[in-house]
Amino acid sequence: MKLAVNLGYWGAGNDADNLEVAREADRIGYSCVWAAEAYGSDAATVLTWIAAQTSQIDVGSAIFQIPGRTPANTAMTAATLDTLSGGRFRLGLGVSGPQVSEGWHGVRFTKPLTRTREYVDIVRLALSRQRVSYNGEFFTLPLPDGPGKALTLTVHPVRETIPIYLASIGPKNLELTGEIADGWLAIFFAPENAPELMKPLLEGRAKAGKTMDGFDVVPTVPVVPGANVEECANYVRPYAALYVGGMGSRDKNFYNQLAVRMGYEEAAIEIQEKYMAKDYAGAAAAVPLEFIDATSLIGPPERITKRLPAYAEAGVTTLSVASFAGTLDERVATLHVMKKALSDSGVGD
Repeated sequence: MKLAVNLGYWGAGNDADNLEVAREADRIGYSCVWAAEAYGSDAATVLTWIAAQTSQIDVGSAIFQIPGRTPANTAMTAATLDTLSGGRFRLGLGVSGPQVSEGWHGVRFTKPLTRTREYVDIVRLALSRQRVSYNGEFFTLPLPDGPGKALTLTVHPVRETIPIYLASIGPKNLELTGEIADGWLAIFFAPENAPELMKPLLEGRAKAGKTMDGFDVVPTVPVVPGANVEECANYVRPYAALYVGGMGSRDKNFYNQLAVRMGYEEAAIEIQEKYMAKDYAGAAAAVPLEFIDATSLIGPPERITKRLPAYAEAGVTTLSVASFAGTLDERVATLHVMKKALSDSGVGD
């Protein structure tokens, strides 16, 4: 199992700190630094900035929003980032959700599985530097009865293939991820739920005639070292409440649905009700400690070390650290705690 670091969204006033966290992760041998986008900072610019100031660590999009870019544009960006970084780019994609897709990008959130499949097809076709011609339900290239022509990407990526990851939560999306992607970007991953959670993923791999060999399972895991488990959990509460309570509408929140499938239905309802009523503190307080403990690494370093084999046994190949411990010094210290914990646990790659 390897370690990565997830910086989340840029532009929250901690940009200089985020860059230093990325540099430190690079210095001590982390495998990848991931950056996200929603409707603020875009991940491509952030990753370019990071790649220019690091030397070894991969840079990955977690995620590029599928409704925000044409597949050809994404292929251009991926090829450019891979070239500028010297072959260090990983392409993470996701459909986002109805509120962002339709409210921000003006793209109907219909048939997300079909759209994702076609999107990945075209990105791969373009990155292989073949002439791009495609006839799908959502994408037709070139457009018929017009001056368009099938074109070939002019940029040569450093690598023959750029790995494509999908951020997926629901069972059908997980099956598609196993079938067509090179890796899975997971959230709220609890090792104890892994056998049931990953069943569709395995089915997708089998459907494509593939095993899990070489497939990268990458959960983003909040990490807060400290003496008191409950105090550490308090750092994670606002993050969990935001996703379970506020990332989506009342009837279409994929993270809320995931919490329900994990057995936290009553809590998920309460968190959403309070978050929708703008009682953010109440929503955070309603997140069960059990849920945070199951999906995070919190408490004394020795406790974290003992927990790591469960992730490896659950099939995690890269654990992406999300630090919620405030200051830059604390976030950098968390990187070192995790590096030592992985070494002491005996499950490091």
